[in-house]
Amino acid sequence: MTQHKKAIFYLALTALLWSAGGVLIKWINWHPMSIAGGRSIIAALVIWIAFRKESLSFSKPQWGGAVAYCACVTLFVIATKLTTAANAILLQYTAPIYVALLSGWLLGEKATRRDWVTIFVVCFGMIFFFLDKVSGGGLLGNLCAVASGVSFALFILFMRMQKDGSPYGSVLIGNLFTFGISLFFWSGNSLESTNLISISLLGIFQLGLAYVLYSYAIRHVEALQATLITSIEPILNPIWVFLLIGEQPGFYSMAGGLIVMTAITMRYWFNSKIQSE
Repeated sequence: MTQHKKAIFYLALTALLWSAGGVLIKWINWHPMSIAGGRSIIAALVIWIAFRKESLSFSKPQWGGAVAYCACVTLFVIATKLTTAANAILLQYTAPIYVALLSGWLLGEKATRRDWVTIFVVCFGMIFFFLDKVSGGGLLGNLCAVASGVSFALFILFMRMQKDGSPYGSVLIGNLFTFGISLFFWSGNSLESTNLISISLLGIFQLGLAYVLYSYAIRHVEALQATLITSIEPILNPIWVFLLIGEQPGFYSMAGGLIVMTAITMRYWFNSKIQSE
């Protein structure tokens, strides 16, 4: 198997592992902060083992990436607990829009006309998520999911700043940050087998191994391929939750998710076509 084919397989496997996050988080009856921290400390060990030969730079972008990563994974867990898994993952999936908006400020990369059209369409799609009848907690969950997308965008930008350094350090330090702030929320957590097995699967496979596979694969495929293949995650995530737990997203959320995914996928496709001409 060539490196390219292996990379595509790893990306598909990464998306499959990522997609298990919704159902595993739903299964654990812990405080969302302790779920985020427990998952992260296990993932940190997996990631350190994989990249232990690489040194940390402790640069400003690395610290910035670590903080953004910590916010992203923590807010995503909170969102998944408070709203539907579909809303949590699809609203986080709007991250490329915030990347386009923030690139000019942080990287000096101006958004194109296509970016602005995509931003408008995605914002229109996001409105649909808030049209479904949701509780106060569900509304807060949706807002946390949006904030998770913004944090993910910042993480991507800080990682891009470290392209010649050791970007894995942001993930390692970010996971340690997440565990550290979670220590205030561990009292009263049940240690029943379902919780322990689920948190182990989250840390080892859904976050730790998935990041290791993605780090290898992204070096051997084009950005468009990586984006399209990993877009399997926001499709599979709510499907697993529906099949195993019975949670069903609302009609407007499904419509909004379709608009968001189509807009972002088409943006990458058009960019790829123009670059190849």
